Amino acid sequence: MDATIIKAIAEQLNVRTAQVETVLKMLEEGDTVPFIARYRKEATGALDEEQILTIEKTYKYELNLAERKEAVLNLIETQGKLTEELKQQINACTKLSQVEDLYKPYKQKKKTRAAIAIKNGLQPLADLLLSLPEKVDIEKEAEKYLNEEVKTIEDAIQGAKDIIAENISDNAQLRWKFKELIEQTASIETKLKKDAVDEKKIYEMYYDYSEKVKEMADHRIMAIDRAEKEKVISVDMNYDVDHLKDLAHQHYLSDKRSNVEQIVTDALDDGIDRLFLPSIENEIRGDLSKRAQDASIEVFSLNLEKLLSQAPLKGRVVLGFDPGYYNGCKLAVVDETGKMLEVSKIYPFRKNNIDLSRDKKVLLDLIRRHKVKIIAIGNGTASRESEKLVSELIKENDLDVEYAIVSEAGASVWSAQEEARKEFPDLQVEERSAVSIGRRLLDPLAELIKIDPKAIGVGQYQHDLPEKALNERLDEAIMKVVNRVGADVNTASTELLEHISGLNKASANEIVSYRNSNGKFSNRKQLLKVKKIGEKAYEQCAGFLRIIDGEEPLDATNIHPESYELAKAVMKASEIEHLGDPEIHFNDEKIAELSIDPYTLQDIKDCIRMPLRDYRDQFDGAILKSDVLELSDLKVGDELSGTVRNVVDFGAFVDIGLHDDGLVHISRMANRRISHPSEVVSVGDIVKVYVYGIDEEKHRVQLSLLSPKELAERDAQRKDRSLKKAKNRPYHQKKEEIKKEEPINEDEAMKRLLERFGSKYN
Repeated sequence: MDATIIKAIAEQLNVRTAQVETVLKMLEEGDTVPFIARYRKEATGALDEEQILTIEKTYKYELNLAERKEAVLNLIETQGKLTEELKQQINACTKLSQVEDLYKPYKQKKKTRAAIAIKNGLQPLADLLLSLPEKVDIEKEAEKYLNEEVKTIEDAIQGAKDIIAENISDNAQLRWKFKELIEQTASIETKLKKDAVDEKKIYEMYYDYSEKVKEMADHRIMAIDRAEKEKVISVDMNYDVDHLKDLAHQHYLSDKRSNVEQIVTDALDDGIDRLFLPSIENEIRGDLSKRAQDASIEVFSLNLEKLLSQAPLKGRVVLGFDPGYYNGCKLAVVDETGKMLEVSKIYPFRKNNIDLSRDKKVLLDLIRRHKVKIIAIGNGTASRESEKLVSELIKENDLDVEYAIVSEAGASVWSAQEEARKEFPDLQVEERSAVSIGRRLLDPLAELIKIDPKAIGVGQYQHDLPEKALNERLDEAIMKVVNRVGADVNTASTELLEHISGLNKASANEIVSYRNSNGKFSNRKQLLKVKKIGEKAYEQCAGFLRIIDGEEPLDATNIHPESYELAKAVMKASEIEHLGDPEIHFNDEKIAELSIDPYTLQDIKDCIRMPLRDYRDQFDGAILKSDVLELSDLKVGDELSGTVRNVVDFGAFVDIGLHDDGLVHISRMANRRISHPSEVVSVGDIVKVYVYGIDEEKHRVQLSLLSPKELAERDAQRKDRSLKKAKNRPYHQKKEEIKKEEPINEDEAMKRLLERFGSKYN
C-alpha cells in the first residue's frame, strides 16, 4: 500500500492513517463495506459505509493516477524529450486530466494539419519562426523545405503556422490559465433555434437566457444540456477573447522586434480561434455537465436510500388497488407477510356507469372476508376517483379501514419481469401490479428492491446521466439500506438476498433453492450447507440474515455469530435469561471484566434489549387517511400534511392528496439560505406544508414549509437588507439576482424589483 496516498486520504476524510490502512487491508482480504462498517467498528474507529466507500474509491483513483504518471513519463522519455522540469510538473499533478494536458504535446497525433506539416519536415521552419529572428528572409528559408508534398513557399509557411497553432493549443500551462479566466468571467448564453419544437414550452426559460458560468446551478446546467440535445436552443459561451489573445501574444512574442512577428501572431490567433478556445469551451461545458450529473446522481442516490428506508406497516392485511378507467381497477389482497390471498377487478369508472353499488359490493366483500385494515391506492390514472370511491365506501359502511396513496412508479415494470411471471403465472400483468402496490405499502424495501431504481421515479434528469456511474451509486444506496435492515432468510426474495453482504445473485438463488428443498432454516450455521457459500461468504453474510423463532435466539438479532459467546457472557453477567426487555438492567461492573470493545458491547446491549428492532422504524411511514381532498377545498394559507415524493435541486414534490404533487420551491423551505433541498427534507418524510399558491387552470399547487407569517417576516427582513444595499448595486444586477431566486420571466422580475425598491427604478 502506498503510504503517501494513504496519508492524503486520511487528511481528506480527517481520520487517522491507521484507519485508512485498516480499511484497505480488510477490503483487500475480501471483506465487504457493510461488514466492515457494522462488525469491525473497533478496528476502523466506527467509520460508516460512505467513509469506507470514499477510501476505496479514492485509493483506486490515486493508484490509477500514479500508474498513468509513470506511463506518461516513460512515453515522453522514449522520445528523448523528458526534462527535469517536465518530470516535476507531471509528478505534481493531482488529477488525471492535468497529466493528459502535459502529455498532449508529445502524444502521437493522426491527420491534424500540424501532424501532416511535421511529417512533411516543417518543424524546423516553425521553430525558426517562434525564435523571432530580428531579420530573416522567410521566403528564402521556406524554399529550403519544398518537396513533393510541400510544393510552394506559401504551403511551407502555412504548414509552419499550423504547427505553431497546434503548439499553443497543446500548451498545458497556458490552457490552465485560460480555462481559469474563462470559468471566472464567461457567461453561458442560450437562444431559441429557428426551427425549434417545444410544444409544451418546457424550455421557455432558456429561449433567451444568460448566466455567469461560475454561478450556474446544477439543475439549470442539466436543463440547458437537454434542451440543446433536443435542438430547441443554441448554446454559446461569451467572454473577452481579445484579452486572452493578448495574454497569448505576451507569452509567445518577446519584446525584441522581428520581421516575422505578424506571421507568428496570425498563427497564434488561428490556433486560439480554431483549436484552443473551442477545446477549452468543450472542456468547461464537459466539466459543468459532469458536475451537474454527479450532483444529480447523488440526489437520486439519496432519494432512493430514503425511499427504501420508509417504515413498513407490520401486521396488517392490505388491499392493493391499481386504478384504471376502461380496463377497470385491479384489486389484490395480501396478508401480513405479503402473500397474495385473492385478486379481483371492478369497473366503476367506465362511461355510462352511473350505479357504483355492484363495484362497492365487490370491494366491501373483499375487505370484510379478509379483514383488510388498509387500502393502498396507486397514484396513477383514475387515482383520485378511486380515492373518492374508497372514502365513500368507508363512510357509508362505518368501516375501521384507512387508505394511503402509494406511488405506483415501476409497478408495471416489475409485473412484466420474469420473476413476477414465475411467482404469479396465472395472473395478468395488471393484477400483478395491484399485488406490488399492496406490498410496497406493507414493506417498501422488500418490494421496491425488485424494481430497476430508474423506474421508481425519484430521480432528476436520470435519462441524461451516465448509466455506469448511476447504476454503481444506486447499487451502493441499495447495499447500505438492505444491510442496515437485514433480511429474514426464510422469507426474503432472491432480489433482496443478492444485496446482502457476501452474497450475489447465484448464492441468493442457492439459498432460496435450499429453502424450497429443505424447509425453513432453523439456525444460521445451516447457511454453510448452501452451495456457493463458503467460510468467507458465511462470515460476511451471517450477521445480516435473521432467523425468527429458530433454535438459537441470537439468530434473530444483528449480533454476529462470532460474538455469540460474548453476548451470552454479557447476559450471564447481568443475569438476563431472555431477549427483548427494553428495561433490562446490565451489570456494568461484571461486564467490564469481560474486556469487550465498546462498539461491540453497545451493539450487543442494543440487540439484547430490542432483538427485532427494525432500522426503518425511526423513519416516517405512509400517511393513512379516510377522507378525500379536492383542489376546490384549498385556499392560500391552508395548513396540510403531506409525503415528500421526490427531492430535486430546485425543491421538493409533496403529495398532499391531490392528483398531482405540490411543489415546495427551495426558496420557501427555510428561513436561512440553503444550498440544496436535501438539507431540509428527504423522500418519504411526512411534512407540514402551507398552501402558497393555487393554479386552478393547470391544477397545480405551490406549497411552503414556512407558514404565511414566517414567510412575511423573512421577506420583510430581506427587503430591508436589500434596500440598504440598493444604492451600491446597479439595476440590472439586482434584477438578475431576483431572477435567480426562482424561474421567472423578465416582466415578473421587474415587478418584484419595483415591489422591493419602490420607485427608485420606476
